[in-house]
Amino acid sequence: MVDLLAGLADDLHAAGERAARLAYAILDGTLVPIDRVTNQKPYYSGKHHRHGINVQILADPAGRLVWAPPALPGAAHDLTAARTHGLVDVLTTNDVTTFADKAYQGAGGTVRTPFKRHATRPRLSRGQKAVNRAHARIRALGERAVSLLKGWKIPAKLRCCPRRATAIVAAILVLHHIETRRQQR
Repeated sequence: MVDLLAGLADDLHAAGERAARLAYAILDGTLVPIDRVTNQKPYYSGKHHRHGINVQILADPAGRLVWAPPALPGAAHDLTAARTHGLVDVLTTNDVTTFADKAYQGAGGTVRTPFKRHATRPRLSRGQKAVNRAHARIRALGERAVSLLKGWKIPAKLRCCPRRATAIVAAILVLHHIETRRQQR
């Protein structure tokens, strides 16, 4: 059943077209915990100190899931994952203003990130801090989309092969879209 639902999920091109109809999009990544696997190193996230898979989420301004690319091992950085799937390029090509967190610093294109203080630079100005606060308010809706994904019991902690995660996330996305359409009627 999971594979049948996953087969109905949008591809990258269709997701780009759907995002182009939005006022803006929110890009975020999350680590979905997994059981240990034979080849542990690629799945170990040093940031979270656990094994998992990196799932990128594209959300709309209301905090609903728009698209999720295939999952990558947990050691993959968020920006690397977005670039691997061509997500930054598609959002830029479709001229979609995208808000993301500091993990996407340097993404370029239409991806907007908050100001980041560096050790060699002076402290952030009041204006930069105000921009960061406004940016965080917008991005908080992306966290809602992540919680919608993790609200399903399956991704709470995957106890299957990590390669099945992509199909599971795609199936959840299709069910989310069906439920969203039903609520809008």
